[in-house]
Amino acid sequence: MTTKSGPVGDSATLPPAIVIGVDSPIGLTVIRELGKRGVPVIGVGSSKYSVGGASRYLKHFFRRPETRTIPEWLPGLIRQYDAKAVLAISESDLLQLAEMPDDIEGCQILTPRQPQLGEVLDKSRTMAVARDLGLDTPDSWQPSAEDDFAEIARVLAYPLAIKWNDPQAIGPVLSEHQIAFEKVEYAANAEELLGILRRYDNVQAWPLVQSYCPGTGFGQMLLMRDGKAALTFQHRRLHEWPVTGGVSTLCTNEAPERHRDQLAKSEKLLRAINWDGPAMVEYRYDPETGRYCLMEVNGRFWGSLPLAHHSGAFFAWETYAGRILGLEVDETSQSSRSIKACYLIPETKRLAQILRQDVEPKGYAERIMILGGYIRDRLNPRMHYYIFSWRDPKPCIVDMIGIIVRLRHRGK
Repeated sequence: MTTKSGPVGDSATLPPAIVIGVDSPIGLTVIRELGKRGVPVIGVGSSKYSVGGASRYLKHFFRRPETRTIPEWLPGLIRQYDAKAVLAISESDLLQLAEMPDDIEGCQILTPRQPQLGEVLDKSRTMAVARDLGLDTPDSWQPSAEDDFAEIARVLAYPLAIKWNDPQAIGPVLSEHQIAFEKVEYAANAEELLGILRRYDNVQAWPLVQSYCPGTGFGQMLLMRDGKAALTFQHRRLHEWPVTGGVSTLCTNEAPERHRDQLAKSEKLLRAINWDGPAMVEYRYDPETGRYCLMEVNGRFWGSLPLAHHSGAFFAWETYAGRILGLEVDETSQSSRSIKACYLIPETKRLAQILRQDVEPKGYAERIMILGGYIRDRLNPRMHYYIFSWRDPKPCIVDMIGIIVRLRHRGK
């Protein structure tokens, strides 16, 4: 009989885990989930102002070498701490780990393997699988040198979203040409679209152009084991920064009984990719039409992982507990009440962007209402945060110090 995972006593001796990429709230959440249950966590970060590096739940902090790749230093770190598990956050780190054995001297690499990782990093491949399964996807055009851009732009329906098909592959190319990477841009007409595409003519590579899907950001998170979803969670974005689309700064959980049919489709999609482990299937959901338009599959721990954590859906712990300890998922810990989580610094930047009218201008009364909502949220004792925690306050302090230091350097 397999035991259910759940709280583990502080005195329990559990196999150590290495978490690569603890500079973000995502890495911090992974540390908290493991460390609270008695797992000795070795965090790998790139800065002394790493939020995860300051957590009380971290056993050791390792500053990653800037000039060495993961395969060059990870085996030594595994031996030093007798680690039995490795987790990672960023897609660039996942790609490096995917080229390594999935077991290094008895330590399991708990990150996606190839070809599954490549399947979700390449949006065109993801969309092709999704369409074959009957999921709703945006109309797409991948520009190439042979295309007549002006003619195609003339007949397209606007607005359009422009994003890179494979951000990890194009990043170094853009950097070499000194072109800034843009996660997503929007074009309201042919002139704006052609202006965006023209920026990449010297690279001879262009981003994917997709029809704009109305609605709000909606994500379904699944922990896949043996072709089935062992743990699920879903959230809805309330605010983003930048306002035009970006990182989620305020989000809320969605009741488990809602969106069941779509959750079954998300599980079917991950099963078709032969996915194992945690992933988020991201949509634009329009409540007026009931349409779920697939945006992408995140084959890693996602930006709103802190919300899942605060809601009792412990994806990092369950990943570790299942693979390392052989435990079944404990779904009884997930809360049924409505919970919100805020990424405070970007949320404040969003407020400033609106008040300065850097985006679509808003009337005075509407701006006052938005400011009032921001203040009301800060005074709400039930509000949860991506970084701040009364039980683990030091990461928030270190994050603020790091921001001040970076601002001072910019001013010089």
